[in-house]
Amino acid sequence: MMQTNPTGTIYIVDDDEDFRDSMQWLLESANHNVVTFPSAREFLDNFNGEIGCMLLDVRMPEINGLALQQIMQERNIQMPIIVISGHGDIPMAVSAMKQGAMDFLEKPFDGDVLLRLVGRALSKAQKASDEQGAQKEILENYASLSRREKEVMKLVVAGNANRQIAEELDISPKTVEVHRSRVMSKMRAGSLATLVKQASQLSEQA
Repeated sequence: MMQTNPTGTIYIVDDDEDFRDSMQWLLESANHNVVTFPSAREFLDNFNGEIGCMLLDVRMPEINGLALQQIMQERNIQMPIIVISGHGDIPMAVSAMKQGAMDFLEKPFDGDVLLRLVGRALSKAQKASDEQGAQKEILENYASLSRREKEVMKLVVAGNANRQIAEELDISPKTVEVHRSRVMSKMRAGSLATLVKQASQLSEQA
């Protein structure tokens, strides 16, 4: 049975044309989608925001790998990065790891090792994308609540019963029930536990 690769694009940023070509051939032969760039500037000018991971050479002219990492952080370009280093670049590779790179490989390296790392990186990228999508949906759902519904939601997740909420907001328990039902529906929360979790995620974004 053929194994299905995680989806996403692998971005190769390296000024060595022969290396880019060989890596592209290896990864495409394993059914990965690959885009190559000869410089950090080329990547920054042409990146289209697709989900993926990066193979990044730390030693490049003009903008090196460490500088590109910093620029990506400033522009909120988030993706797992596998740093590629030559023999004399280990300190730079370690610095790249400290800046958030997922792993680093020293040239020359085994193709199977690269494929395993790329698989992990793409899976990590997909998971992060899914989580961002879920977070965006929660924010949009919360924004659709009326002011009163937000007040009811806050009191519900704090553990208050309908009668307590009614007294706090000076409305009838029946009205609380209506608002509570609308909150659960709009937030697409199938249970109180889910609503509490969503409220926690919203507070983390605040």
